[in-house]
Amino acid sequence: MKGRNTSIDPVFSSENPLVSPDAVAAWLEALPQPIAVTGGTGFVGSHLVDTLCAAGIRPRLLVRNPDSPRWIAGCSAEWVEGSLEDQAALDRLVDGAGTVFHLAGVLRGANESDFMAGNRDGTMRLLGSIERHAPDVRYVHMSSQAAVGPADAIVGATVDIEPRPISAYGRSKAEAEQVVRAFNGRWAILRPPAIYGPRDSDVFEFFRMASRGLLAVPSGDRRLTIAHVADVVRAVIAVAAVGQTAGIFHVGAKEAVAMDVMLRQIAEAGGVSARLLHFPPWVLKAAGNGASALRMLGLHRIPLSRDKAEEILARHWVLETKTSIDRLGLGAPGPFDDGARMTWQWYREIGWL
Repeated sequence: MKGRNTSIDPVFSSENPLVSPDAVAAWLEALPQPIAVTGGTGFVGSHLVDTLCAAGIRPRLLVRNPDSPRWIAGCSAEWVEGSLEDQAALDRLVDGAGTVFHLAGVLRGANESDFMAGNRDGTMRLLGSIERHAPDVRYVHMSSQAAVGPADAIVGATVDIEPRPISAYGRSKAEAEQVVRAFNGRWAILRPPAIYGPRDSDVFEFFRMASRGLLAVPSGDRRLTIAHVADVVRAVIAVAAVGQTAGIFHVGAKEAVAMDVMLRQIAEAGGVSARLLHFPPWVLKAAGNGASALRMLGLHRIPLSRDKAEEILARHWVLETKTSIDRLGLGAPGPFDDGARMTWQWYREIGWL
């Protein structure tokens, strides 16, 4: 598991980062400083910040509330209070920066305008600040497989495919990519698939289902690409180290996996016995419609929605990743069963399971 901290202690921090600085030392040395990060308190961003701090780098972080830094409370960082809606805060964040990692984004919203405001418009404001205060910066933009949409074939979507997003979230990420591509500077876009690992709360739902002994999945052949968060963090750092305008990169496992197989592997990695139940797709559609209605009433923390149901039912969520992995010199991603075991251990250690 190249780059992953496989110590027995699963409580990761800047003193015990998931991605060891030694594993990415050459790339870290190539990053111009200061380094600014949006989304540093989130799932992927917090692991990136842990690695930077463990390497002796003091990143500049955009945070809504410096008194509540979540996973990175122990990190030595420079806090810039504000959000993607706050132009003055973005100006302070990027002023004189050498590298900017834009990992923040809106994952859940009541309607399409919520996603556009956070993902497209927030990116536009950030790049505006960069153009004024750090025009020579290396800019890394975290996009999503959702910006591309489902693949036509099991071989997967390539980096040059015409995006065909099928959700409001995906459309907002695709439009954010267009904003980045119009930026007159050094930029790179990273498109990860579904990401799992310590601190994740989305793929976590499959681990929770397995822990309860029942894995429910819509009927039909569905294949997907998946990525461990450690491999995504390594890719984020490697992309920034490339330096020049580098284009678009896909990250994740080189081989697609059937959803049924992935769910069985999750159960096996946790040492649990779980029954696999197939249900008709219309059941998920109905549940998604109901969840969206509840979101409109203000219950925004519900993980399901009409769009999310459509994404789950689509075939196939597969990315072609080998070209990008080889170009960046990342090496093979870690085996899924190893990553799943580590993730189970972390969920159990902190009491989520």
